[in-house]
Amino acid sequence: MPSLRNVLHRRNTLTEKSLQSAAGSGKSQSGRSSPPPPPPPEITFLHTDTFGQEEIIPPSREKHASTGALTTESPLEIQFIAIAFDAVSPRSRERRLSNLLHRNSRRVSQESSTNIPEGLPQIKDDQAVDKQEREAQWEKRATVLVQNNPHFGQIHASPVYSQGDLVVPDAGSSRSRSSSQSRVGDHQDDVNIQEAIRLHEEGDLERSTAMFGQLADPNGHNNALSQVLYGLALRHGWGCTKDETRAVEYLSAAATNSAAVESEALRAGMKKGGEAKGELVLAIFELANCFRMGWGVKRDPAAARQYYETAANLGDTDAMDHAAWCYLEGFGGKKDKFKAAKYYRLAEENGNPTVGNSWIWKDKYNPK
Repeated sequence: MPSLRNVLHRRNTLTEKSLQSAAGSGKSQSGRSSPPPPPPPEITFLHTDTFGQEEIIPPSREKHASTGALTTESPLEIQFIAIAFDAVSPRSRERRLSNLLHRNSRRVSQESSTNIPEGLPQIKDDQAVDKQEREAQWEKRATVLVQNNPHFGQIHASPVYSQGDLVVPDAGSSRSRSSSQSRVGDHQDDVNIQEAIRLHEEGDLERSTAMFGQLADPNGHNNALSQVLYGLALRHGWGCTKDETRAVEYLSAAATNSAAVESEALRAGMKKGGEAKGELVLAIFELANCFRMGWGVKRDPAAARQYYETAANLGDTDAMDHAAWCYLEGFGGKKDKFKAAKYYRLAEENGNPTVGNSWIWKDKYNPK
């Protein structure tokens, strides 16, 4: 069971300071001379039918004088010749093109997502951009990513927690969802969150989760951090009936509530973010986990990668590792080993090293 104090520590770290710039470390492995490339393959094209076979010589290609093998420049060129050459049967060409179209359609479906709204602010990888300005751009992108997601709506079902003899005050519990403001940094809420974490660590999961639930209630305290923690409790069944769907509802509520606070901070010119930055990043990271694993939502690799990358650029070291993995494995889009190395380096520079990743410091993966 993960420590909730670690979650709280991550939130405080993200809120109090911006991500340290990824300074050029100069770490690289000594270059070794690469072996000479292998000679091009010797390939012969054959046309085969029920009566026999004959060798095909593509136009503008000749056989090597000594070996008799077809002279070519690259395997890729051979592939295009094989597709376009007239001697290939029409049925074979149709099958090849169908496979290519099918692969392209799968790639498009993997990279598109209804959880990624259109019109996200584009962020150029420009080294001349100030660190704070870049982080402000990513935070703006994060607010748009969350606030424009059509699937993030209201929490419709009634709360499942039991109030019992909780110490949470009832002030403001009669507020409606439409008129309530997200409570971030409220002193009494922070005291109760600490008490709920203490109960969780002592094994009193039912009372702990009930406290988180009451603090998370959008018609009551509407506390964004408690919505993240209550969402985690619902997702994993800590002291309550496991309910992954409602977990996503509370995580999305935390994201939209904190995004509203951060949008106001950005409009006021606060490049380092407002008081809800930590809650926003935590909620985005946990939603990314839901999209990746299919917890309470349809599995969505493209959204998972987008959410991981957003949280990574706002300072979450766990998100840096996950974003790197997505690019390394091609999860949610094309493989990109350069970007994978970028996020793995960022994670290591922020104190989260990964064993066996010395390759990320090779010169070819360092930023220009």
